[in-house]
Amino acid sequence: MASASKPLTGTKVFLMLVAFFGLVIGVNATMMKLAIATLPGTDVDSPYAAGLVYDREISAAQDQALRKWKVNAHVERHGDGGAALQVEARDASGQPIAGLKFGGRLERPTDKRADLAVELTETGIGTYRGHAAAVAPGQWDLVIEGEARGTRVFLSRNRVILN
Repeated sequence: MASASKPLTGTKVFLMLVAFFGLVIGVNATMMKLAIATLPGTDVDSPYAAGLVYDREISAAQDQALRKWKVNAHVERHGDGGAALQVEARDASGQPIAGLKFGGRLERPTDKRADLAVELTETGIGTYRGHAAAVAPGQWDLVIEGEARGTRVFLSRNRVILN
């Protein structure tokens, strides 16, 4: 007794081709969506806009170097997952600098979505402190900015490792 097998028709071949290419297109669309959603890892949102302000950044860096300030920062991660940040600012003669508005950021080098802002308040003459909650261990870029009368007068970026 011979088994009755169905013949391969043009309709079956067409449906198999549609199913195959539909699966390939579906996987490609999913991978494209995931790739676009996980894009953060860039330093700036708009390289064009960053290029337009480049000359101002060079001038600000030269002004900062002429001031010869000594700004020391210490960041420490606690067991509860938080981190304390302390900044001490002194002028060229070693005198504490008071009255500035300092701000800090902990930036993940690989994922911009994990960046944390740290608000610093002046706790003593030339000493500024702040706290960040839920800081994961690993590598971070510590960015410190100081302002006087609405103008940025200090900028520092350093790689730190928090355990």
